[in-house]
Amino acid sequence: MHITLTGNLGSGKSTICKILKGSYGYEIFSTGTIQRKIADDMGLTTLELNQLMCTDKKYDNLIDDTTMRIAKENPDKSLIFDSRLAWHFVEESFKVFLSVSLEVAAERVFHDNRGSVESYQSQEDAMEQLRRRAQTEDRRYQELYGLDYFNFNNYNLILDSTYSAPELLTQVMLEEEKAYEALAAKERAAGKPKILVSPKRLGIGELTKEDRAELVGLLSEAAPSGKYPKAVVGIRRDGQTFRLVKGEDIVKLAVRDGLPFVQCEIV
Repeated sequence: MHITLTGNLGSGKSTICKILKGSYGYEIFSTGTIQRKIADDMGLTTLELNQLMCTDKKYDNLIDDTTMRIAKENPDKSLIFDSRLAWHFVEESFKVFLSVSLEVAAERVFHDNRGSVESYQSQEDAMEQLRRRAQTEDRRYQELYGLDYFNFNNYNLILDSTYSAPELLTQVMLEEEKAYEALAAKERAAGKPKILVSPKRLGIGELTKEDRAELVGLLSEAAPSGKYPKAVVGIRRDGQTFRLVKGEDIVKLAVRDGLPFVQCEIV
């Protein structure tokens, strides 16, 4: 099964793709690279190209047609599509959305060397540009395809990259893909997206002595991967901000047991 990887700007998709290629033998198809090349050739910023694409669909058609063709022509190859909309165009794929807080995303892109196509005056400027780019892309996908790009129900796995190393994220993604592929077709169709979020992103980092004392006698059971508790916690979501509303004890148990994620559902 192919993997389609998308997510928030600055979430680390390209880094994970490099790990999949170097350590696991995956072949990468990146539409982000194509978009940046088009923008560079035209002397535009990525934001300006995205705005142009709102009125000229030829670039979208080029990307979409190429994505579908590669997927259909290589059914048995280990391919990963680093693409905004490959999850919609690749028929048989494990659909992954990489999530990150806006603050951390801005810090990453501000310190990256992305050339003149993506340049920022400050971290605050990076945050504003990332916010505007996300709004532009979301509006464009709604108008062109009728798709809600940021709707988590489009994906099989939502993986938080805010505080975890890319090597760990890659390992978790492949473990979850393997588990998903083992499911029967009916189970896949009926399943909800799995949302794995760092406890720290939910506001719980190092535990105080009082916190640990309260957890004495409580038990937590980890999922088979050992990366998160089996129990699910409830969160509310506002864009790239997550707020814990149910299951604080479960999150604290995950921190106590050294688990990098908790499994969440939107409530």
